[in-house]
Amino acid sequence: QVQLVESGGGLVQPGGSLRLSCAASGMFFSINVMGWYRQAPGKQRELVAIIGSGGSTNYADFAKGRVTISRDKARNTVFLQMDNLQPEDTAVYYCKILDINFWGQGTQVTVSS
Repeated sequence: QVQLVESGGGLVQPGGSLRLSCAASGMFFSINVMGWYRQAPGKQRELVAIIGSGGSTNYADFAKGRVTISRDKARNTVFLQMDNLQPEDTAVYYCKILDINFWGQGTQVTVSS
């Protein structure tokens, strides 16, 4: 059974940083593309960043320069380093295996003073 376990969310002050982790387990195949999405209250879920098995990345415009996605293929884990967080970054952040359209349960990120 495929599982995605996210961690690293929490409350941070404006200008602060957080590092989210997402560990995948239960696959019988090699994962190609993993990504992070977010959903703020009252808004649609949106892409933050994705990373391919070869390390290629794609970022949403709002994430460029503030967010870095990385991956440990051996541990089937993907990370999201977020810097200079602002209140508008407040959302539930979801990890996804794009190959099979499989979502994690989400982790809350709240940016507030």
